[in-house]
Amino acid sequence: MPDNEAGRLPGQDQERAAADLAAAVSQLMRRLRVASPQGALTPSQRTVLGRLAGGGPATIADLARAELVRPQSMRVIVGKLEELDLVARSPHPTDGRQVLFSLTEHGREAVASVRHSKHAWLADAIAHRLSPDEQRTLRDATRLLQRLVKE
Repeated sequence: MPDNEAGRLPGQDQERAAADLAAAVSQLMRRLRVASPQGALTPSQRTVLGRLAGGGPATIADLARAELVRPQSMRVIVGKLEELDLVARSPHPTDGRQVLFSLTEHGREAVASVRHSKHAWLADAIAHRLSPDEQRTLRDATRLLQRLVKE
């Protein structure tokens, strides 16, 4: 129930709403991970593939910073992806001491397959578990979430 004329929730209700939202998003992310093809890839390896797919070529240091891990740990992750022919290395265009990693064609196919599986599961869940009114509410809530996370 609102505590002022602007319709804002009281502080405790805002905290509860934030906790409930965080828990629901966390559960959704777990369900999406389960829906995607597991294969031989670890969650860390899949995250790196997704980052390269979205951000383009990157150095080990770039990837380590983005994932908040040590460069040595990222080297192991990327090394395995390279063994699996999912990423390939190329010389850095301006710094001869560095190497850029990017997706191979096989890597792009793997990312596309994982995304397709996740989206298919979610579309099916929306279609079969939510009423048309709930689907409209979800579309509205999605726009709000996009606004919430926009930088």
